[in-house]
Amino acid sequence: MDLQLFSENREYWKNRAYGYSVVNQEELSGIQRKTWSQYLTEQIDEAFPGRARKDIHILDIGCGPGFISIILTEQGYSVTSADFSPDMLEQARFNAAQLTEKMHFEIQNAQDLTFESEAFDVVFSRNLTWNLQEPGKAYEEWLRVLKPEGLLLVFDANWYNYLRDEESLAGYEADRKNVYTEDFEDYNIGADFDKMERIADMLPLTGENRPFWDKDLLEEMGASRVILRENVSDILYSRKEKINYNSTPMFMIKAVK
Repeated sequence: MDLQLFSENREYWKNRAYGYSVVNQEELSGIQRKTWSQYLTEQIDEAFPGRARKDIHILDIGCGPGFISIILTEQGYSVTSADFSPDMLEQARFNAAQLTEKMHFEIQNAQDLTFESEAFDVVFSRNLTWNLQEPGKAYEEWLRVLKPEGLLLVFDANWYNYLRDEESLAGYEADRKNVYTEDFEDYNIGADFDKMERIADMLPLTGENRPFWDKDLLEEMGASRVILRENVSDILYSRKEKINYNSTPMFMIKAVK
């Protein structure tokens, strides 16, 4: 691992913690609270029929300011919220408010977890894998901490592929124009945005053909079933998000250990 790159990446997200928390707060007060809650409970309850939600242990890895951890805790699951940034976990605790007592928070490196093997029924991540230096090692770790027949849920997108591909760049630029026309906040422009582009340009998944890259790898690692949904953002996103990320739809990877 490039320790300098890791340090730069962690420093970037430390500085983004408050701004990212504001975005999570917007999700918690918007339609996303309902769309994500309904969709995830369907996926999880289908995987564990007859199980009480309190007995389903979920690791939200790269939890950020806590949006997913909060809505899953609200639905009665047992949630561990993990992130490599203490500042993100501080924001997650703030956003969780009275739910904090029901949640467990851990500082963890997604590529080198300290949890025991087979500790969780579900491992969940959102917008994390693209940002990892060693995504293959992360997947190994996530499968390791899953119980047999455990469920891996990964939600991500081909962020920053416009750095590699002209068609993606054209789509990205069209999104920026549409955001301006609709008079929406542009989620892709912010403080230190050029720094994140430099970091993304050095990460291995920038420009990869995802989620097919992930599916191939997980199957090589022995996952028994891997199911893809290439545009789950149609269900989960608000209109503002759909305008912001039209050319970069979110995909879902669902794998069973």
